[in-house]
Amino acid sequence: MARILRGQGHDVFTPTLTGVGERSHLRGLNVNLDTHIEDVRNVILWEDLQDVVLCGHSYGGMVITGVADAIPEKIAALVYVDAFVPEDGETTMDMVPPARQQIILKGVAALGGTDAPSPDVAMFNINETDIDWVRSKVTAHPFASIAQAIRLTGAHARVRKRVYVLAEGRNARFYEKFRGDPSWTTLTLKGGHDLMIDDPEGVARILGDAAG
Repeated sequence: MARILRGQGHDVFTPTLTGVGERSHLRGLNVNLDTHIEDVRNVILWEDLQDVVLCGHSYGGMVITGVADAIPEKIAALVYVDAFVPEDGETTMDMVPPARQQIILKGVAALGGTDAPSPDVAMFNINETDIDWVRSKVTAHPFASIAQAIRLTGAHARVRKRVYVLAEGRNARFYEKFRGDPSWTTLTLKGGHDLMIDDPEGVARILGDAAG
């Protein structure tokens, strides 16, 4: 998806959050939601970026909301790709079903209390061609980041363009919440939860439109 956007002339930054992926060696109790918000905020500040289209997928919706609340003057658009959209004081754990909460907590206990294990990616309906590759890339997730409540001043609401993209067949809670709100654009794409893998062209098109 990044290659598609760069080929169209866009500058694209894909920061990895502390404690996951190639930064998984930095996991620990001190890695929380604030850490992840700062990860992305610092890319924007140190790269001197303006008019940023900030995209968050899944838990990433928590992060981009926090970033937009901290530096709304830098953000031109927020794009939530099948993502959580929190209110002040909410945690990621608050927004998952109780049965899923219990599974997460058992997994955290099994890993020593600091990390949440990644669920089997099959639950995200990833296409068969990519599922083994995705499995090879997943890591545990710092538990504090999904247990910490986000603190919002309301400044994120100043971002003039907000887009919610629903993966068809997935939980439509946020899509339905914003569908009738004129300050939001709501869209759907066919594919599993990881739309950027199942339909990179579609997600790239949405991001390009948001930049326009």
